[in-house]
Amino acid sequence: MHFRSCVSPEGRFRYGIHKPSFQVRNLRRKDHPAVLGMTENGEPVDNRCNFPAGEVQVENDDWVYEIPNAFPFRGATYISKRFADDAAAAPGSIALAPRPEVSLEKSISSWLSQRGLPPEDLDTLLARMPEPLLLALATCSTDPADLERLAKMSGELLQDPETGRPTGMAYSQRSDRGASQPDIRRYSIFKAVANNPALPDDFKRAMVLRPGAQGGSEIVGEWCPPGRRTHVYEYMRHNSYIPWGHYAANMADDAVRYRLEALSAADMQGLRHLYYQRTYVRLAADAGIAVPDVVGPLSAIELEALRGRIHERIAGDGSDFQPFTATLWGWNFGYDYAPSGYRLHGSHQQIHQQYALVPKRPGAAGAEEIGTAPAADAYAYGDLVGDFAAAYERRHGRSFFEAYIEAIHSNCRMSGTGRGEESLVVYEDPRVMVFVPKAQTSQWELQLMPLASVGNILEADAETRKSLDRAMLVAVRILSAMGARMITSVEASKRFDRTDSDQRLIYFFLPRLPESPGAFSEAQLRWINRHYPEDIATACRQRLPAVLNAIERERS
Repeated sequence: MHFRSCVSPEGRFRYGIHKPSFQVRNLRRKDHPAVLGMTENGEPVDNRCNFPAGEVQVENDDWVYEIPNAFPFRGATYISKRFADDAAAAPGSIALAPRPEVSLEKSISSWLSQRGLPPEDLDTLLARMPEPLLLALATCSTDPADLERLAKMSGELLQDPETGRPTGMAYSQRSDRGASQPDIRRYSIFKAVANNPALPDDFKRAMVLRPGAQGGSEIVGEWCPPGRRTHVYEYMRHNSYIPWGHYAANMADDAVRYRLEALSAADMQGLRHLYYQRTYVRLAADAGIAVPDVVGPLSAIELEALRGRIHERIAGDGSDFQPFTATLWGWNFGYDYAPSGYRLHGSHQQIHQQYALVPKRPGAAGAEEIGTAPAADAYAYGDLVGDFAAAYERRHGRSFFEAYIEAIHSNCRMSGTGRGEESLVVYEDPRVMVFVPKAQTSQWELQLMPLASVGNILEADAETRKSLDRAMLVAVRILSAMGARMITSVEASKRFDRTDSDQRLIYFFLPRLPESPGAFSEAQLRWINRHYPEDIATACRQRLPAVLNAIERERS
């Protein structure tokens, strides 16, 4: 097997540099001269350079670094030296500008007053605006007054007769669905405005946040410790795109979190506690292990004791916890709509995380197996990591993850020593580290990994889980401080019954940036970047002290 990995068994990174020089035969028949415009001095600007005579000779063109991903199935990253050198001069400038203040009401009100028109005419204007302009306003406005108007246009809201504030949605019986449905007149506008952080919280609660507002998914768990300002619900999604259903840990309507700056350590603990708890409880039930008979969430001590019993059973007698042998966890943060109607990221803005268990194979939990060939294992993203790690270890006689960690700690700057900082590590404690991968599949990608051989959340003890949760919060808060507004986070974990390699639990944090659409390059797993990974790490570390200080202030 040929390994296209940037991690060598010696614990070093390897990559290539393209230094193009080439000749291009000119097959053009005619010139098509044209004047493109004029300079400020009145001199014409033409296109003669676009029609060279004879062959085109390219000498010493811009260098391009090609870095195979550490994991071959994730492709390769290409960095233009010219752009990356410019960014390296000031890594702290690697950031997105804050969203501009946008208010249609303020922009139009003076125009109306100058013409002697009443302010109420703004409602008339909105009613006549094309849908794409309304959608742009719903996603971009920072003025609560704009957003309240759009909310009332998009659906039938009930109002308190004294205050005029929203109390809920009007519902109607729809025979084709068999249940009452909220009266939403303009679905895209409704979704966009409800997910705008600037919409007042009472509108958010009435439209989408109150339990039941988005459907009949049962709440089967809750995190609301006394004396702490956090509250998380666990919803069961049985009509799920994940075949065996999944769970969503959503911040509750009395703990509104639309910005990562508002996400506290207590919130993250609750979101993750529900994930650990659901996984352990379900696996214990399948294995016949007793679960504490409590009402409400398991305590930290009870949770760790339950995990220990399950882990001992697997390690002790090789018990195969059929039908489920792997976890699935993910988090889409951020929401946006293009005016054209294309949704640009997750299904909603309110901070939430989703998780599920994955069976060994599709037929293992009662599904029908089709065909005569043996059933393939059910897909789990972590298997791609595990298969590669096992093959790497067989070929090189060394754990891939040991080599990966050594390569990270011994990293040499891609653009050469003496030209900037060399470390890829952003944050580290005795158990975990957050780092910038040498080959990023998303500009500003971060990864989180245990330093010890921990392959999944069954192998992660209480202290390791605490470190993972804190590091996860640090990672997303740093990305937010740099201006990231949409981040996809995924977990790759080891199957519970897999023993053929030192596979580590790893999390990928993938910001989505405005100028990085998924196009043909990304479809081929060719990832284009404009920064050296060391400079991304520097930009992150420069924001780390402020993030850690903010987290400590929230705890106190």
